[in-house]
Amino acid sequence: MVRKTFHNRPFSIDGLLVKNQKLLLIKRGKYPYQNYWALPGGHVGFNETCEEALKRELKEETNLSLTSHKLLGLYSKPQRSPTQAISAVYVIDALGKPKAGDDAVDLKFFSFNKLPQNLAFDHSEIIKDYLKF
Repeated sequence: MVRKTFHNRPFSIDGLLVKNQKLLLIKRGKYPYQNYWALPGGHVGFNETCEEALKRELKEETNLSLTSHKLLGLYSKPQRSPTQAISAVYVIDALGKPKAGDDAVDLKFFSFNKLPQNLAFDHSEIIKDYLKF
């Protein structure tokens, strides 16, 4: 029997957290987009739901505990990421004291009218979609 090889695209999640009209972004410490600002998130692991990955990634990258989430949308343009990852983006709430960790080397709350120019992936498009949400 000949086994077929599939080249499937990876699946990831991102969390969009707004507190006091400011958006939480992390500064990425690794490829791709090292030193760019991004929404906290990452890949969905095997035997893990999107919601479990969202909770895990948020804790690892920001030290925050997820309290609620609502799906904003799916982002699947192949050019959105060098790995062509598809992302489920959630609008989230969380508790705790923010602290950068894992592959986030920094984090900061930004005013929507003073977002950094160097946003990773298609996160500027996602933020624009959120503002219309």
